[in-house]
Amino acid sequence: MKTVKVGLLGLGTVGGGTASVLQNNASEIARRAGTEIELIHAAAKGLNGQIPAGTEGVSITEDAFDVVNNPDVDVVVELIGGYSPAKELVLQAIANGKHVVTANKALIALHGNEIFEAAQSKGVTVAFEAAVAGGIPIIKAIREGLSANHILWLAGIINGTGNFILTEMRDKGRDFADVLQEAQQLGYAEADPTFDVEGIDAAHKLCILASIAFGIPLQFDKVYTEGIAKITAEDMTYANELGYRIKHLGIARRREKGIEMRVHPTLIPEKRLIANVDGVMNAVLVMADKLGPSLYYGAGAGADPTASAVVADIVDVARSLTSDPLNRVPHLAFQPDQIVDTPVLEIAEIETAYYLRLTAEDKPGVMADITRIMGQQQISIEAILQKEPEQGADQATIIMLTQKVQETQMIKAINELEALSSVGEHLRLIRVESLDAN
Repeated sequence: MKTVKVGLLGLGTVGGGTASVLQNNASEIARRAGTEIELIHAAAKGLNGQIPAGTEGVSITEDAFDVVNNPDVDVVVELIGGYSPAKELVLQAIANGKHVVTANKALIALHGNEIFEAAQSKGVTVAFEAAVAGGIPIIKAIREGLSANHILWLAGIINGTGNFILTEMRDKGRDFADVLQEAQQLGYAEADPTFDVEGIDAAHKLCILASIAFGIPLQFDKVYTEGIAKITAEDMTYANELGYRIKHLGIARRREKGIEMRVHPTLIPEKRLIANVDGVMNAVLVMADKLGPSLYYGAGAGADPTASAVVADIVDVARSLTSDPLNRVPHLAFQPDQIVDTPVLEIAEIETAYYLRLTAEDKPGVMADITRIMGQQQISIEAILQKEPEQGADQATIIMLTQKVQETQMIKAINELEALSSVGEHLRLIRVESLDAN
């Protein structure tokens, strides 16, 4: 089999890591792939004449389309990120009959349906393991390792920046803004951290995982997304007192009426393994009907972990070059004609438990009013914590855990509670997931 020649778009953190891995582990990669894999062309800007490690002897250009249109390139590796020109480059590579490997979760989440259709028609592969959870082979696990199973649900810590922030807030009692600033100084968060802290990055990844798990089209616009900026150190403390930890989770669940796709802060029982995934690490918990629960844990970002996934995809492509395109592993796990447009549920339709924190006047009858409203909405209370007012204050903090209830009922209760003159303005509601076998 002839040498597989690679063109690389982007020589940043992940691109540079990929070039280094291809060079440093060349012999081991060739043993696994059954052929040599050679980086021959790369595109990058702002190098100022410097030669990144792993690109010695490689032709480097500033125009990425030079790489995509190079007739000698068999596999184009897109590591630029973002929506454009990444989309145009990938589609041009496919039109040229080249296989594509990408770590670009935003591109796949928003444009994957179009990209995979184009690849199918040209008989080429688009591999994207590195797009979700860095070096953790979660896509391969769900798409191939669990192919005998119905996936019932999955829940993941799939953004390391958010997990680092919440871990620091819990362990050290620090405020969100303070930890975010440190995350930016450490390089975990961008100067504009919106994608990380508002859940957009996690929503991109959850969209991909849900599609592979349930055989549905990619539908990023239907992922309910909520960030972590409103979480306080007090919430962390109260959750701990109740035996829970707060994590920013992406959750996808198969229901009788459709599919849930949601990203939001979540209380998890502290005894769950995923509740103890801290710092910048990622983890995905998958519940399958035959295997049961399985947890996939590892580094979700960084040069070497992400490059590990990128190069593994290149090896998979190299192995498949001589196979019939119709017999390759489908992009989204299910055969293209078996993708079903199952309805995605609105957030109001989900059913879960809740953590509710509010302040209320410390006087007789107030708690009775609160519990009456909850009862009228058929919301059962699992646990209550009441914190005595600080000296000189006239309002107490009340924390409640509810049993499972439909979100519409909880929202009605919140609206009625906010209408009480005895209840303070800022109610805090966080969803609770047991992540058990049910």
